[in-house]
Amino acid sequence: MPPIDGALPAVMDVAPPPASTGIWVFLFSITMTFLAFTSALIVRQGSAPDWHHLTLPPILYLNTLVLIASSVTLELGRRDVGAFMGPLAKAIAHPGRWLYATLGLGLLFVVGQYVAWLQLQAQGFYLATNPNSSFFYLLTAVHAIHVLGGLGGLVRVIVKLKRLTLKRSTLVATARYWHFMGVLWIYLLLVLWATI
Repeated sequence: MPPIDGALPAVMDVAPPPASTGIWVFLFSITMTFLAFTSALIVRQGSAPDWHHLTLPPILYLNTLVLIASSVTLELGRRDVGAFMGPLAKAIAHPGRWLYATLGLGLLFVVGQYVAWLQLQAQGFYLATNPNSSFFYLLTAVHAIHVLGGLGGLVRVIVKLKRLTLKRSTLVATARYWHFMGVLWIYLLLVLWATI
C-alpha cells in the first residue's frame, strides 16, 4: 500500500537493490562454509596421528598475486564503465577492456590451481593420501569452483555492457563477490600455510 502523502519514490529509494542484498547473503553463506571447513581441519589435525605435513606448491604464491592483480583490473574496469555510462561516454572507446583482463586473470588463477594440484601429485600427495592432502584439495577445489562462479558473473557483466543493459547494482555485486574471493583466498592460503 502506498504512503498516504504519496511519497512512494522516497520510500523506494531507501531500500537497497536486490542484487546488493542477495550478494551479502551469498557472501555470508560462503563465509560460514569456509569457517566450517577450517574448524573441521583444525579439529582433524589435532586428533590425527596420520597427519603428514606437506610442502605447499610454489605456484600458490603466484596465484595469489594473479588474484590480487585481477582485483586491481576489476577496479580499473569499474572506473571505465562508470565513465562510459556517465557524461564521458564518448571519451571511453573500450569500456570493457579491464573487465576482459580481469576475466583472463581469473582463468589464469583457475589454471594455476590445477597446476598446484599437479605439483602436489608430483610430491606423492593425492586426494586420499592422508587427511592433510584431502583438506588441501577440498579447500582449493571449492574455492576454485566459487572463482568460476565469479567468472560467470564477469561474463554476464560484459554481455550486459555490450548490450548497454548493465545496471550499476549488477556491476557492484559482481565486484563485491570478486574481491571477496580474493580476500577468501588469502585467508585460505594462510590457513593452509599454518596447518598443512
